[in-house]
Amino acid sequence: MSAVARRRSERGSATLETVILWPAVFLLIFGVVHAGIWFHARNVALAAAREGARAASVADGSGGAARAADFLASTTDGSVLRVRDIHESTDAGSVTVTVTGSSTTLIPGWQVGLSQTATAPIRRWTDP
Repeated sequence: MSAVARRRSERGSATLETVILWPAVFLLIFGVVHAGIWFHARNVALAAAREGARAASVADGSGGAARAADFLASTTDGSVLRVRDIHESTDAGSVTVTVTGSSTTLIPGWQVGLSQTATAPIRRWTDP
């Protein structure tokens, strides 16, 4: 097979490679960006849950959900994390705050849920 015949048989191969390669590259890039957004939203929810649990642990096990909501309002504008619920529960010696919501996605209408929980012991002050 001559060089001219070989070039003719490969005609259009660059276009075919581009049609197959670029969607895969874009899918990989958007997947990495989406995973980063989800991971950041998860960290914000965990920070709010920890802050709520910490605040409730020094206040006899109450006010954790309100503190978590205040923390979220002061640190984020709602563009990364959409909060559905902040739940606080108390048992005999600890308080648990759970932040539930969803992260922002690059695909309209798709919801990626997340839930983060933090538990702290209730601190009781006693006189010696």
